[in-house]
Amino acid sequence: MLAYVFWHWSFRETEQDRYESSLFDFHRSLIERRPDGFHESYVFRLKDTPWVSNDGLVYEDWYLVDDFHALSLLNEGAVTGVSRAPHDRIAQKADGGVGGVYRLRAGHPVLSRARHAVWFSKPRGLPYDDFYRGIPSLALEAGGGLWERQMVLGPAAECCLLATEEIVIPRALETRVVTVELAWLGA
Repeated sequence: MLAYVFWHWSFRETEQDRYESSLFDFHRSLIERRPDGFHESYVFRLKDTPWVSNDGLVYEDWYLVDDFHALSLLNEGAVTGVSRAPHDRIAQKADGGVGGVYRLRAGHPVLSRARHAVWFSKPRGLPYDDFYRGIPSLALEAGGGLWERQMVLGPAAECCLLATEEIVIPRALETRVVTVELAWLGA
């Protein structure tokens, strides 16, 4: 399973409820259209995101798909047909955005119950096999999912552990913990 993760924020003069209304309309259009391989989408509100310098709320959208082919179909479906007008409305209200593609490496995609996101990267010089030896067990014990970046498309760290509870990561890793608030669940 892959996730396209997209961080975005509105212009300062845009009211939060108007922005969210347009955003949720767009997500509803994707559910209505349901491109092949698209499972569901989630929107989180973030008050503090280390890689986005913005004074207001940042939104983090997660789009779950089967594979890269499904991601391509989602990309096309998001800007055509029933999704075109809702996409254009939210895009006009957005002041900026960045994204990335992540693969579920261990655990479960528990986004509907996620409250904490722990972002981190592999320490320099450490082989990937050694790096991942203990991390998946942390995800499973916390009832969460470990997501691994597939492509460097945005500024976020290499890995994200989404979980319902706070997770203690080994001190050898530099982590950024972000509290997430579920704003939208579209299945």
